[in-house]
Amino acid sequence: MGEIRVAIVGVGNCASSLIQGIHYYSDKKDEPIGLMHYSICGYEPKDIKVVAAFDIDARKVNRPLHEAIFAPPNCTKIITKDIPHYETIVMMGPVLDGVSPHMKDYPPHRTFVVAEEKPVDVVKVLREKEVEILLNYLPVGSEEATKFYAECCLETGVSLINCMPVFIASDENWAKRFEEKNIPVIGDDVKSQIGATIIHRTLMKLFNDRGVKIDKTYQLNTGGNTDFLNMLNRERLTSKKISKTESVQSQLDFPLPDENIHIGPSDYVPWQLDNKVCFIRMEGRIFGDIPVNLELRLSVEDSPNSAGCIIDAIRCCKVARDRKIGGVLESISAYTMKHPIKQYPDSVAKLMVEEFIRGERER
Repeated sequence: MGEIRVAIVGVGNCASSLIQGIHYYSDKKDEPIGLMHYSICGYEPKDIKVVAAFDIDARKVNRPLHEAIFAPPNCTKIITKDIPHYETIVMMGPVLDGVSPHMKDYPPHRTFVVAEEKPVDVVKVLREKEVEILLNYLPVGSEEATKFYAECCLETGVSLINCMPVFIASDENWAKRFEEKNIPVIGDDVKSQIGATIIHRTLMKLFNDRGVKIDKTYQLNTGGNTDFLNMLNRERLTSKKISKTESVQSQLDFPLPDENIHIGPSDYVPWQLDNKVCFIRMEGRIFGDIPVNLELRLSVEDSPNSAGCIIDAIRCCKVARDRKIGGVLESISAYTMKHPIKQYPDSVAKLMVEEFIRGERER
């Protein structure tokens, strides 16, 4: 198979985990622990080539990609340091609303150091590098910046995988524009491989399917990476809370009243670094109107958890491009994203993805 030419916006922890994972799995065909698919229509992890990258941090801009992924404030656990030297140099992207004002109140090793560089012409770079797929890893709340890169994709014919909770693939107007140009798009807001949302969804569906009346639930998350620091600005969380809440509510026959469900980031704990701790509580009633309560604590490294889904999304997007299919890829979006254009139970979404891979489903 040919290579998959990818550009990344935001060379943070998620990008670092993905790039490390691509090389980690290059010789793990006989023992691909942690991958949902080693091969998708012949495409293996090693076929993913990151040919362009954009960031705004002075410690990353103008550095080769294999160095930038380990630069501060990145703090995720190391999968492998056996990374070949990349010719890809991280380029300065437009800042727009990508940096929350409150970040300046924290030390540089925790947050961004904005480079004094002129942004490059993103459209020109995408064309010159012959990029096929652009991954959006911008910080939560980067509405203007996400829409800027979406417009760049529409102008150049590049596919977008929107890992952030700015609604592009799940917005009817944006989805229509990608379909009219026959460009595949996947989104929105990546769902971790085994994360807070997927577990919460599974438990809600289990309770619902077993006849339990769910009265109240919450999901609280803490972490110490730049993402959690960024989300201390609650004004940037509107779409994030919508994305996570709708994802969980979609598993119920009748959604809970707003006052009985709380899902979202709780606090920033610096020493946790890229480790995310999630607390879930569910209160309901079983046979005879008897109370049942569930409490769960999940601890997981946040960024590798996301990469486990994106490595499949990239390859499914490439398959769609090979098949000349445009518009929202409904199956892989439902399986790997919190806020797809249409919600499905995760077991159903998995079957849809397998049908897409076999060519039995268009999108």
